[in-house]
Amino acid sequence: MKEDSLKLKNQLCFPIYLCSKEIIRKYTPWLDELDLTYTQYIVMMYFWEKEKSTVKDIGKALLLDSSTLTPLLKKLENKGYISRIRSTTDERKLEVSITIEGKKLKEKAKHIPEKMGKCINLSEKEINDLYTLILKVLMNVERNDNNESN
Repeated sequence: MKEDSLKLKNQLCFPIYLCSKEIIRKYTPWLDELDLTYTQYIVMMYFWEKEKSTVKDIGKALLLDSSTLTPLLKKLENKGYISRIRSTTDERKLEVSITIEGKKLKEKAKHIPEKMGKCINLSEKEINDLYTLILKVLMNVERNDNNESN
């Protein structure tokens, strides 16, 4: 092992961590206006696309385990943004749907991506390149996790 391999400046994970933390911090005031946490916002974006899903599919799409997702969905249900109903064909499945109130929330959130875009201040090409690289890192990490568990 190289002597300086443990220096922060040589760690890719450190700027990724800092970037994530600071971006979520920047979202906070806008999400506070909607009474959402960042993770709740991500789930709502999922439902603004899908409208209906199972807990398993939500967890798979957002990389959230059930111990994180279950209380989060309960809170969103208590706020009136989603409904959770046991499947009539398989009692083990929980079907989750966006409500009318949840759909209305989308209108209130429309300004957030534009505000974040101004904050990040990257060109469209830079955003696309960064997105592609981050997804590549994520896929490689997931692939490595799957290989280690086999």
